[in-house]
Amino acid sequence: MRVLRAAVLLAGSLIGWGCAALAADADWSRAEPVEIELSNFAFKPADLHLRQGHAYRLHFVNRGSGGHNFSAPAFFSAARIAPGDTAGLTNGKVELDKGAARDIRLVPAVGSYKVKCTHFLHSGFGMKGKITVE
Repeated sequence: MRVLRAAVLLAGSLIGWGCAALAADADWSRAEPVEIELSNFAFKPADLHLRQGHAYRLHFVNRGSGGHNFSAPAFFSAARIAPGDTAGLTNGKVELDKGAARDIRLVPAVGSYKVKCTHFLHSGFGMKGKITVE
C-alpha cells in the first residue's frame, strides 16, 4: 500500500512539473475564463473541474454583503501562477472585500483540492467546495 501511495505521489509530482513547464510558455491572453462567485455562504460553482496543462483565468467576484475569501492553499501551491498574479494570493487564498473582483491566471496541477472561506463560521454555513484537476 505504501509503495502504491509513493508511486501515485511521484506520478503526480512529475505531472505537476510538466504543467509548470507548460505554464512557462502559456499564452496568458488565451487563458480560459472561469468565473467564481463568492456570496453569503456559498461559492458558485462549489465544485470546479479543470484540465491539467490548460491555462485558466479564474475571475473571483464577491457578491456577498461582506468580505469573503477563496482559500485553497494546496491547489495554489501546486499550480503554476502567471507572473504578476501571485500578488493577489496570500497564504493560498484570494481575499475579497464586498463588491471586489480579482483575476488569477494559472495552469493547475492534477489532483483533488478542498476549498473554503476561512472567515469565522463561513465554511460551517456551507461556504466550501472542491477543485478537481484531471
